[in-house]
Amino acid sequence: MKGAKKNKKSQPKEEKIGFSTNTSAPRIEEKISSKVSSNKSGIPKYVANRMARRIAFTTGIPTLSGMGVFIGSYFLISKGIAEISPTVTLVSSAFCFLLGLLGLSYGILSASWDFNSGSFLGFENIKPNINRIKDAFKNSKNEVSN
Repeated sequence: MKGAKKNKKSQPKEEKIGFSTNTSAPRIEEKISSKVSSNKSGIPKYVANRMARRIAFTTGIPTLSGMGVFIGSYFLISKGIAEISPTVTLVSSAFCFLLGLLGLSYGILSASWDFNSGSFLGFENIKPNINRIKDAFKNSKNEVSN
């Protein structure tokens, strides 16, 4: 018996890393469909980048302002400059965060889908973008029901 134990110990051990040596692991193969997705089924990259910039601007400033209200209130109260009620601080910061939430929607809806960026504020793009959203929901509803 002692000899059998020595033989097992003296044999070099194989190092197994991940699934590379595991032959029983299932193979995952990527199937490429014959249909190439068209631009109608997604948001083009340049539009997504434009949306991200608008969202960063229209959401970022109000959100930073909402955090700044807490810092400013603390500074004014701790230095004895002003006596600010906690309710005023809470309501004003909540208002800033609400503006940030509205800015998120505005940033998405005001982005131009044309290759050209459009106007600075993008008010003229809101109605066509709402129609795009409605059409996308109608199409997805039809695909689900079929």
